[in-house]
Amino acid sequence: MQPAKESIRSPRPGDVRAKRLFGTWWRRQSPSRQDRYATLGPLVSVLLFLAAIISAFWYLRNEELEREQESVKRDTEIAQQQVRLRLIESQEQLIRMAREIATNTVKADAFVQPAAGLARERPEITHLMWVDAERHRQASYSSANMHMQVESSPEELDRSLPMPLREGTPERTFEATRQLRYPTYSIPYLNGFGHWVFQLQVPLIDNNRFTGTLIAEYSVEALVRYFIPADVSNRHVVTVVDSQDKVLSSSVMLMPGQISRPASIVHDVPLAPAGNGLKLRVQGYRTSIGLISNTLFWMVAALSTLTVWMLLGTWRHMRRRLQMQNTLISETNFRRAMENSMLTGMRAMDLEGRITYVNPAFCAMTGFNEQDLIGHLPPFPHWPPDRYDENNRLLQQELQGRSPAGGIEVKAMRKDGSLFDARMYVSPLIDPKGVQTGWMTSMTNITEAKRVRDQLSASHERFTTVLEGLDAAVSVLSVQQSELLFANRSYRLWFGAESRGHAALAGGEAAPMLLGDFGDSVDSFGGLPTQELTEAGSDPREVFVESLQKWFDVRARYLQWTDGRLAQMLIATDITSRRHAETQAQQQAEKAQVTSRLVTMGEMASSVAHELNQPLTAITNYCNGMVSRVKADAIEKPDLIAALEKTAKQAERAAQIIRRIRAFVKRSEPRREPAHAANIVDESVDLAGIELRRRNVALHIYVAQRLPVLMVDPILIEQVLLNLLKNAAEAIDSAGLPLPRRNIELRVVPRHTPDEGGVIEFTVTDSGPGLKEEVIGRLYEAFFSTKVEGLGIGLSLCRSIIESHRGRIRAENLYNGATVVGCRFSFTLPVETAKSTGLETALT
Repeated sequence: MQPAKESIRSPRPGDVRAKRLFGTWWRRQSPSRQDRYATLGPLVSVLLFLAAIISAFWYLRNEELEREQESVKRDTEIAQQQVRLRLIESQEQLIRMAREIATNTVKADAFVQPAAGLARERPEITHLMWVDAERHRQASYSSANMHMQVESSPEELDRSLPMPLREGTPERTFEATRQLRYPTYSIPYLNGFGHWVFQLQVPLIDNNRFTGTLIAEYSVEALVRYFIPADVSNRHVVTVVDSQDKVLSSSVMLMPGQISRPASIVHDVPLAPAGNGLKLRVQGYRTSIGLISNTLFWMVAALSTLTVWMLLGTWRHMRRRLQMQNTLISETNFRRAMENSMLTGMRAMDLEGRITYVNPAFCAMTGFNEQDLIGHLPPFPHWPPDRYDENNRLLQQELQGRSPAGGIEVKAMRKDGSLFDARMYVSPLIDPKGVQTGWMTSMTNITEAKRVRDQLSASHERFTTVLEGLDAAVSVLSVQQSELLFANRSYRLWFGAESRGHAALAGGEAAPMLLGDFGDSVDSFGGLPTQELTEAGSDPREVFVESLQKWFDVRARYLQWTDGRLAQMLIATDITSRRHAETQAQQQAEKAQVTSRLVTMGEMASSVAHELNQPLTAITNYCNGMVSRVKADAIEKPDLIAALEKTAKQAERAAQIIRRIRAFVKRSEPRREPAHAANIVDESVDLAGIELRRRNVALHIYVAQRLPVLMVDPILIEQVLLNLLKNAAEAIDSAGLPLPRRNIELRVVPRHTPDEGGVIEFTVTDSGPGLKEEVIGRLYEAFFSTKVEGLGIGLSLCRSIIESHRGRIRAENLYNGATVVGCRFSFTLPVETAKSTGLETALT
């Protein structure tokens, strides 16, 4: 037994090794670090203890919360199952009743008996109505007044009937039931009695013919009151909400003015099989007391906080002592480092003018060491021999305290005899008792600075000469004071030396515009956000100055003036001659557009005449027929009115064709306005349809839905579409293709490309012989045409129109292997997405 006791008491080799390593590490630490570790050890242990207590309480709280969440979820599923089974049973009975009504088993006068029986069994059904295909009520039953209504209904029941002239939930559900021919649930709505209800409309089908619907109106409140299990409603709050989370019914009614407390646990399930946005919501509340009222937890937390506070106080006291010990060493090292790193020469003198201190920078600047300078009286070694009198006068002025605040510029000499320019600043030396003991002089080598300053002056003069020779007007205006800081010769020639010309070129005052743009970011002391403005650029814009009758291309930029003020610089170039040339070119382009439309109408003249001949012939036939029958006294008044209406309709058709052609060829100024792509396509297709029917070519159109609004000239875009459709029809007709291949496809879809961004693409695809490769390269040249009688301005003008709208047009052949099977023309128009919503609202 004795050896066993010795083995128990003897330490293990691993423990001895760990203690030895810890002792070695501890001895290597400095005393200050040992004190820090000794203080942080208890602090860390207290924090770990507090963290363990918090983790335990948190785990228990989460476990209880999970149990409560599972209880709420389980009760929600039970309630959902009860309501679902009830709705399915009711739906099956309604389907059987609808089948009997559709097969005439149940008549209108006998409707009340099965309806009353169903309402008694199903208290959630408040109204039953039989409506025919024309929405006329054949019979109805209400569980509220217990009587049948055949010919008329109370005003309260009208809101539950589908009516074609009143857009409402019953009407939408009726249309859905008519289309689907399947029982359809409506979304919830308020009936005439102010109760939330929803409908189930069962279609009445007789020999595959829709003859009406059987409408059952369910009360949401009754579903909650009768079919939510009592144990579920006793434990939790059960509510029915719609798709917008609006409470329609609840198992708990609040007092007037009382606000319900937000539930900590909420579980939603759909109110199947309705599928109409209704949700069954069960809300649960936590029953645990939580951490706040747990006395044990807060007692442990308070004791731990007190211990941590005391340990932190001890640690701060030790740190303060260490800081006081290291203050002198740090201060000494700092001053020595500052002296050695300064590029400014520092020299101290006593009241008699004797040098008592120089820093390394002063020695490096003059080339003399400390032994050559300290203790030396005037004249000093770094004084040039020919400037003794001047330097002595400056020294006496310095000793008397009359040196200027801006410093003194002097000449100094290095040990090798070379001279350099220096600037000296003087300040008094005060001891700790407040008594002046001498003067401290700082000296800076300004030789390079003077050279740079001279070069800057010369550069400024050259720059001013260049600006004065420019043909453009250059002006700089102070934003805060609206003061003209600079104006070159061209500006003075046009506007004089006043700032009004700058304001005219800028389009108004600069300062108010900037304040409005930046709002609260403008500093009231500094005036304006200088950094943001100087970094921002500005787009060039064209300005017309009425007093000079000139156009200027103005480029603006904000900069900091030499005194730090924010200024606006404008460069205005006279572009009057260019504007005149552009105006003349635009007028010529407008004439070319009108000419192209007239040429297109001339080419389509025979088709237009044929199109007009049909309604005119019909008018002649109607008139001759009416005259004959009137003479024979063989026409009745209704027949005469019908014939006259048909005649007027044909005349209106002919007038519409003429109006559309006049609107197309009418010359007008190009005007961009909000337009829908579908409207442009309709107008173009109406015009092109004449030519397509003459050439026996079919047109297939696809226009995407919900396209954004375009900002274009609709007539010009219609001209481009009409030209492309007419060219495609001519290509198919000239190739003599068979009828199945005489097709044109027009597609309008949105696109997004990295180069163009968001655009709408118009594509015209034909099944013709295509284009030759050499023709594709010259397709958009003016006066180039593949037609014998073509003028060669159609596609060139189309390209100009599309590019003027910042779009692109392209053409390509379609291949099936190596065989050309058609040609595709497409063009894109950009979409301004930032304005689309507003434009679309305005059009609507």
